[in-house]
Amino acid sequence: MDAATPSTVVEDPPIHILWINAGLSCDGDSVSLTAAMQPSIEEIVMGVLPGLPKIAVHWPLIDFECGPVGGADTFIEWFFKGERGEIDPFVLVVEGSIPNEKIKPEGYWCGFGDDPQTGQPITTSEWIDRLAPKALAVVAIGTCATYGGIHAMEGNPTGAMGVPDYLGWDWKSHAGIPIVCVPGCPIQPDNFSETLTYLLYQAAGSAPTIPLDDKLRPTWLFGATVHEGCDRAGYYEQGEFAQTYDSPKCLVKLGCWGPVVKCNVPKRGWMNGIGGCPNVGGICIACTMPGFPDKFMPFMDEPPGAKVSAGASGVYGAVIRKLRAITEHTVDQEPKWRRPGQLTTGYRKPW
Repeated sequence: MDAATPSTVVEDPPIHILWINAGLSCDGDSVSLTAAMQPSIEEIVMGVLPGLPKIAVHWPLIDFECGPVGGADTFIEWFFKGERGEIDPFVLVVEGSIPNEKIKPEGYWCGFGDDPQTGQPITTSEWIDRLAPKALAVVAIGTCATYGGIHAMEGNPTGAMGVPDYLGWDWKSHAGIPIVCVPGCPIQPDNFSETLTYLLYQAAGSAPTIPLDDKLRPTWLFGATVHEGCDRAGYYEQGEFAQTYDSPKCLVKLGCWGPVVKCNVPKRGWMNGIGGCPNVGGICIACTMPGFPDKFMPFMDEPPGAKVSAGASGVYGAVIRKLRAITEHTVDQEPKWRRPGQLTTGYRKPW
């Protein structure tokens, strides 16, 4: 090569994030994600994390790629590009539960953009049909998208379901990645930003296949229960339960489902390590679980199983409290050898 000829650096194409928030939802997960700190959505978008591949985010809240210079005149054009195979790779993010469009006589439950050929809305389920087979990975954000959530409650007219119920629990992308579920109503923001970051590193070859449990949740985020990370758990062990919400004791008798709910909020907090339901005096209503909300209602009632377990803990805890009181009294004293008689310190008052 001629020394005068400038060298050209060929950059890898960006990984596109196609975000559909046109499922049945309140957009709470999108709003929650704006509070992410570890990492923040800004850090992901700007590519400031070492080794993170370049990405282009097409999210209704953030999209800097629209317009003639950005590559698409309209926001929805990026989704048509994904369908046509003009952007590769891309990660499909789905927010909101998926209604069953086959159980209505006319109209549609929810849609996202219009078909340029017919002028009719393209339903959310049709977009998933078009894009999921071509996606590097499909991520369901929030309990509505993961397991159906509030919209899938008994008696709902829409037949709403989560992405795994729609595509199938054994579904995998062309890259061999299962559906990734990040539940929460709404999501804990760092849980999603961390999961998305992991997938991006996996796409770059810098991380192994994302570890998921049998409900397709990242294991390192949802492997422990609320109870295991709760500051109030010690009171449960000692059989001390709150009777009112201003008590620092265990909230099980006030309706908390923490002992059986897989969620890391007590340890992680909500924003920058601060907050989280039991950390601020609220009960856990199990919003990260597949059975939410039907299996956990009414929310303020003591869980059925808690009557037995709390009763047993009350008996066991009473004994533990007495034994610990003896030990606490003992260790709260100075050792006897420090006072064999009159203690002379050598200290002299300066006046």
